[in-house]
Amino acid sequence: MRALPLCLSALLLAGCSLTQHSQPTPPAPVAKEEPKPVKPKPAPVRPAPVKLYKDAEALVGTPFRDLGEVSGESCQSDQNDTPPSLAAARKRMLTRASYMKANAVLLHQCEIIGGVPGCYQQAICQGSALNVTFK
Repeated sequence: MRALPLCLSALLLAGCSLTQHSQPTPPAPVAKEEPKPVKPKPAPVRPAPVKLYKDAEALVGTPFRDLGEVSGESCQSDQNDTPPSLAAARKRMLTRASYMKANAVLLHQCEIIGGVPGCYQQAICQGSALNVTFK
């Protein structure tokens, strides 16, 4: 009876040693990824320059197409902020006109008004967006 557990232990150890000496499988070759070419980022879209006409007489004899009304504003949100700027309102108006594919704006009016909801004072410029055929 003593020989049986001894034989089973020897058999168990022999079986474990056979599994450890088996041939390991070689690792699969790793495919190297080639770096993808870097695409240049597109340049930011800048609005086209827009000419400002302050007087309709400057357009007499020049062919143009009216693209619609355009406006720009600058807001002073409370009394302690910097005052609204007519220049900033005019620039925003010209930028909006360029997005309409206009190359000129005929200025109708620029003024500073008060009592606008959300603004202590507001500068507003309004005009007509034009597509002028320059000679």
